[in-house]
Amino acid sequence: MKIFLFFSSASFSYRMEDFISAVKQVEDEDPGSEPLAVLKRLRRAAEVNDPFIQYFLFSDLSGVPELAANLSDYIRKAVHHRVTEDAKEEGVVLTPDGTTVALRPLLLGIEAGLLAKTRGRVRGLYQLALARDLGLSLRQSPTVTRRLGPDGCWDNLSSPQVFTLSDSPSLLTTAQVNGGMDGVVLGLEVSDKSRRPLKLSNLLTEYYCHQLEGKGLDTAPRLISRRRRENFKRLGVPLLLTRQVVKSVQLQQSLTGQSNMERKEKKELMREVKEGMKEFVHMYMDCPPIVTRCMWGAKPYIGTPTNLALPLSFMFIHHTSTPSQPCLTFEQCSADMRSMQRFHQEDRGWDDIGYSFVAGSDGNIYEGRGWYWQGAHTLGYNSVGYGVSFIGDYSSVLPSQHAMELVRDQLASCAVGGGRLIPTFTLMGHRQVVNTACPGDALYSEIKTWKHFGILTSLLKKPVMVM
Repeated sequence: MKIFLFFSSASFSYRMEDFISAVKQVEDEDPGSEPLAVLKRLRRAAEVNDPFIQYFLFSDLSGVPELAANLSDYIRKAVHHRVTEDAKEEGVVLTPDGTTVALRPLLLGIEAGLLAKTRGRVRGLYQLALARDLGLSLRQSPTVTRRLGPDGCWDNLSSPQVFTLSDSPSLLTTAQVNGGMDGVVLGLEVSDKSRRPLKLSNLLTEYYCHQLEGKGLDTAPRLISRRRRENFKRLGVPLLLTRQVVKSVQLQQSLTGQSNMERKEKKELMREVKEGMKEFVHMYMDCPPIVTRCMWGAKPYIGTPTNLALPLSFMFIHHTSTPSQPCLTFEQCSADMRSMQRFHQEDRGWDDIGYSFVAGSDGNIYEGRGWYWQGAHTLGYNSVGYGVSFIGDYSSVLPSQHAMELVRDQLASCAVGGGRLIPTFTLMGHRQVVNTACPGDALYSEIKTWKHFGILTSLLKKPVMVM
């Protein structure tokens, strides 16, 4: 048997690319092994096989060959999920698109899909990937302040070892949601026998490691991790997931020997889950993926930020001009954010990067001063609106359609749904209130066609909507 020294050294990390390398080593130990067999070996190493899982996957793992000790140890640490008392989340990896993903629900969803006999009909898919954990989280005491999330930050992006949550944890973190969404999307994909991969490592590589080109996501394949939320949303999930959460709670009770629910109790459970699903849909389907400050490497705010009085009435659109080129990777967009923050703080003498949010062409929104801190983006109007900028110079060309949709449709909807923008907010270009060419001629002409676009009358200084 081969010994793989890489994973026994202190140099291993929790990057998705490293986990895929580990999967390849499992495949190499038994050349020709099918993805289903590889997944079972991973589950045995990670000790992921409770009665709930056995109910759907029919798997007795006692006969599954063990992995080499050092490889097995890495797999166990990478897949076995838990949150420690000091808010460290284990069993998660950093993906190339900048999101953090829990591996357990991802792998369970894929395994359920590979067991499917009929395309699109996957027994236990939603329960294994998402519904059970979502049920536990949504049924917490009403006094619990957080039922979903949070996200967190890695200690090091090039060689991540420790992931720390940004706030007190719920029973369903954002990494678990990401892994669950991916598990559902990929599970449904491989339920079609004609689309089943020859190797699990190939499936993971194609999904997580696709490199964007040219127009970014406008010309990218459908099945990649950067499209996680839009692919999940297309499934028409809320009602289906609500039912699966209720079924998961009932099954869990049955497996633990509890009596069946009375009709009144089941009705109350459905009410609780429906109410909780509103929050889930807002956070993970209506809102775009937002890369937090700590993930792109922001320096601290200088001094004390001024808090905004929400909800606000305006969204002001900018372009960065410099950097002049759109960014297509998490690494490049993060570098651009650090460069702009350095310029704003050191050259202009501002307290922080000026923008509230910044749109990359990599599929992400980047947090600047965020939802709650007053920005320095639109002189005279910083206290009443968010400043949202697109990375690039859009004097003669437009941002990618996907980047514009992130801002126009998702970020705006997220702001309204979260009570941060009024429903009748006015969207304006930077040049409408400040003597500047920003956001560039091409982008300004484009946003004039967007819903909520308006102008300020010179006399009244009140917004006038352009219908």
